Amino acid sequence: MIKYSKAVSNLRTSAIRDLMSTATRPDMISFAGGMPGNELFPVEEITEMYNSLPMDLKQTAFQYGPTPGYTPLLETLKEFLRKKNLPVDNNKLLITTGSLQAINILGKVFLDPGDLVVTENPSFIAAMAAFKSYQANLKGIDLNDDGIDIDLLKKCLEENKSVPPKFVYITPNFHNPAGTLYTTERKEEVASVIREYDLPLIEDDAYGDLYFDEEAGKRCVPLKVTHDNDFPICYTGSFSKILGPGFRLGWMLVPEDIYNKAEVCKQSFDACSPNFTQVLANEFVKSGQIYKYIEKMRVVYKNRKDAMSNAARKYFPEEVTWNEPRGGFYMWLKIPSQIDVVASLKTCIANGAVYVIGQTFDPEAKDNSHIRLAYSTTSEDQIEKE
Repeated sequence: MIKYSKAVSNLRTSAIRDLMSTATRPDMISFAGGMPGNELFPVEEITEMYNSLPMDLKQTAFQYGPTPGYTPLLETLKEFLRKKNLPVDNNKLLITTGSLQAINILGKVFLDPGDLVVTENPSFIAAMAAFKSYQANLKGIDLNDDGIDIDLLKKCLEENKSVPPKFVYITPNFHNPAGTLYTTERKEEVASVIREYDLPLIEDDAYGDLYFDEEAGKRCVPLKVTHDNDFPICYTGSFSKILGPGFRLGWMLVPEDIYNKAEVCKQSFDACSPNFTQVLANEFVKSGQIYKYIEKMRVVYKNRKDAMSNAARKYFPEEVTWNEPRGGFYMWLKIPSQIDVVASLKTCIANGAVYVIGQTFDPEAKDNSHIRLAYSTTSEDQIEKE
């Protein structure tokens, strides 16, 4: 008889994931995937860039690389992050195979079975799965319009003061799935609470470059910029949303002692992230093309968000409510209690459209009152299609 580990036994599928797996028809209009549309990728620019590389650099791209990352990309990425005022000189930068690997590595660094992790509710499903894979217990703190509910966060930390959580995990800029952009005041309150309880913070910032207006952009200042010396902040980011998910490149910017443990963990995961895509990402960022591309994507995603909002106002009953996204990929809609969101999803799939329901993002899988609509991968005419 096969005996599986407790860790893998703690990972379970759900009826919703099983249902979603059936929604793969080529003609399906998808509001489910949090990804760019294929037509948006800078394929021609990357192709031209690769073709212009000298042979020795192409050969390097095909080879294994150092565990911390391709050295030129590390230096180029430092400059990219320095433009955001991130403290790259006082921390260590590690390239990871997507930002999810960064989150997973940090879970491995911090967590023992039975440890408590505080997340937002809702929260990024893959991060929750990563923490659960180390047999952690999750406590979700509700979000409101300004960010994580600060009173509930204080209450949670006070109630667990004798055996505190290992860390707090948040996505303050254009949250997945809620689309929330924390106010500056809420970020300061979060920092104050975490400092008081002397906890590490994992700050997931995969979407912070994709703001739709300048005021929102000014609010996307990472906590690591303003509070790096106050408590340990593990800042994670990704090329998946600003270049392409297929590059499988993310990063963590962390204090040196955490970095040393994270690097060892990465060695046991995959030894090194893909050198091929690291070489290409380095050339794209170093040339400055990434800044033009991000600016272009902000316009595209804002137009798609506007189309989604207009369609929601046109087709949904007025009882359905949401906060207008200021950036990122997602709208998070509150659905009246009398509507069965699972039954509605089945009907939508049968009629050629798919989205994700709230319980997928709930640490306790109980939320039956929200749906997430991703506008990032769907053109405006498809969004409007009746």
